[in-house]
Amino acid sequence: MIRFGLRLAVAGGREALTRLIVIAAAVAVGSGLLLTTLAGVNAVNTQLTRYASMYPQASAGDVDPLWWSNRQDFFHGEQIIRIDVAATGSTAPTPVGIPSTPGPGEYYASPAFRDLLAAHPADQLGDRYPGRDLGTVGPAALTSPDTLLVIAGGTPDQVATLPNAQQVTSVGDAPALPEATVNLILGVIAGGLLFPVLIFIGTATRLSAARREQRFAAMRLVGATPRQISMVAAVEAAAAAIAGTAVGFGLFYAFRDPLAGIPFTGMPFFPSDMSLGVLDVLLVALGVPAGAALAAQVSLRRVRISPLGVTRRVTPRAPRAYRLIPMVLGVAVLFFAIGFRPETSDGQAAVFLTGLLLIMAGLIFAGPWLTMVGARVMARYANRPATLIAARRLADNPKAGFRAISGIMLALFVTSVSVGVITTIVANRGPAPTGSTDAGTVTTVFDEKVPTVPDPLFAELRAIPGVRSATAIRENPTLTDGGEVGVMACTDLPSAYGRCADGASVIEVPFGLSRWRESASPATVWPAASLTLDELQRLPVGAMVVGTDGSAAAVERTRTVLEVAFPTFWVGPNVPGDFESDFANTLRGWEQLANVIIIASLALGGCSLAVSVIGGLTERRRPFSLLRLSGAPVRVLRRVVALESAVPMLAVAAVAIGMGLLAAHLFLRAQMDYTLVAPQPGFYVIVVIGLAACLGVIASTLPLLERITGPETARSE
Repeated sequence: MIRFGLRLAVAGGREALTRLIVIAAAVAVGSGLLLTTLAGVNAVNTQLTRYASMYPQASAGDVDPLWWSNRQDFFHGEQIIRIDVAATGSTAPTPVGIPSTPGPGEYYASPAFRDLLAAHPADQLGDRYPGRDLGTVGPAALTSPDTLLVIAGGTPDQVATLPNAQQVTSVGDAPALPEATVNLILGVIAGGLLFPVLIFIGTATRLSAARREQRFAAMRLVGATPRQISMVAAVEAAAAAIAGTAVGFGLFYAFRDPLAGIPFTGMPFFPSDMSLGVLDVLLVALGVPAGAALAAQVSLRRVRISPLGVTRRVTPRAPRAYRLIPMVLGVAVLFFAIGFRPETSDGQAAVFLTGLLLIMAGLIFAGPWLTMVGARVMARYANRPATLIAARRLADNPKAGFRAISGIMLALFVTSVSVGVITTIVANRGPAPTGSTDAGTVTTVFDEKVPTVPDPLFAELRAIPGVRSATAIRENPTLTDGGEVGVMACTDLPSAYGRCADGASVIEVPFGLSRWRESASPATVWPAASLTLDELQRLPVGAMVVGTDGSAAAVERTRTVLEVAFPTFWVGPNVPGDFESDFANTLRGWEQLANVIIIASLALGGCSLAVSVIGGLTERRRPFSLLRLSGAPVRVLRRVVALESAVPMLAVAAVAIGMGLLAAHLFLRAQMDYTLVAPQPGFYVIVVIGLAACLGVIASTLPLLERITGPETARSE
């Protein structure tokens, strides 16, 4: 039967060969995208693991420990990761990505950071990292080709005094990120793309299913057993799927390098990170053909029941409203979480994940009912024959109408939730654009209080073009625990940052960068401190605040002078917007990945619809031919086919986006007490362009209608 099935697949005439080629091409595209998705998930996981390796945990062992300190620096709003290391003996571990541990006055830099050093004056960046450049940090230590990383050497005594200093005996093997959280994020992202891919492959393997059912029914009538029919169908579908899967592997490896350079997560991948594990290869190489064979067997369930039943077309039972129950339950769970949020993170994850999964499953389960309702509404208000015919056909079999677009619904829901949450968090926590300097305030907070700031440093800072003020914030002696409030002379306060209370000579101001940004404004009135100017001068310095004109050159020169003067800086020197910009850019990277999912899922949905349209035209060419013979113009038939595909797709897109934004709002209210901020217009533009592209793909199949519905097709077979 296997050989007979192969003969039917390749020797059944032009129609069989065309069907084989179309299925193989569709499976090739689907499997190529499936491989790209799996490789992308692996690449993101590799990025996160490498990022975690920059932050090893303190450990003890039989080898000499390595002193390790990591800090953040910034340049033009871009984050620079600075790692200071010092070996305490010959057996101390070597940081990942470099051949040996740098000594005092030596450093290694990533390729992107070396380019940055070469492109800017030393007084803006290079002077922060004096010493001998030993070479380049290798990819094993970099999350991306664009990572800005410097690994600087020092003596054990020097590094031990730096912020976050700790002794480690192993590096690169202790991920600091919670594995469950990472897997959950990657699982949601992968699911948003995998489901449309699988829908596409399944739709392709069902191409011309009705025509094959009739052929297999005839074989049953002449004595073939159900098992033999299933074997023939499985062989025919698997043959096309195997050929398509092989081509899909070729497409993946041909386009892997260009795909790796696309910043899906806000930063590009290394091509080697877009790798496939043995399980991934086996999953696609064996799973896609097996899935195609299974889909072919499932499509023949009516033939197995009765071969005569294939010719007696019976309208399926209409879906019922109870299909909405899972979706309603999911929304109710998220509403419940607003007032009764669990205290633990595990409990919160369980509640939110349950609600989201219920809504996702409910959308798929309720899809046929929503399609039926839309079709009945369209039929009620139809004023043209094409609209009425399309509406009646959708209402008769809404499951078939919804099947090809179910992937679009799920992908749009997942991405709408992601974009809604990310947009709202960025709006509330990190609205600063890349490189934002706001008022140009440069602030540095010392880990340990500095007894005094030498006058030459003030002179050097004020000599920088663009610097308007430079002052020191001293420790507040009235706060026994140190606190976050310092004191400064009223005469040192720039007018752009507020004014002093009446009669005050010494005022209280915040230490922290974020609190300074929130409080400082021309209208701010700073409270008086119970100190004299003489008492103020005897207090240790806890922070430096330098006001500039906001120009990039002034900000970076100021930052460089402060870092050289205080090499053990704790927070800063930074400007308002550095941390917020970095945080926002990270979230925007995930938002960009969500947009990629939208584009890919809509493209796949368009391909699935195109395959469904082609299959439907092939299966219904005789009824359409009879309509043409009865006087129906070809344009009416084209309108019927277009409406059958476009109306469910547009309705599903609206429902999925609406439910996604509702779920995002409920999650934000429960978890962060935020109100949903509408996504940027770019999100809607992407959705509209994607849907328009799907409609264009559908329109490209319509010329086939006139060619296959000639008078010769109307005769009885």
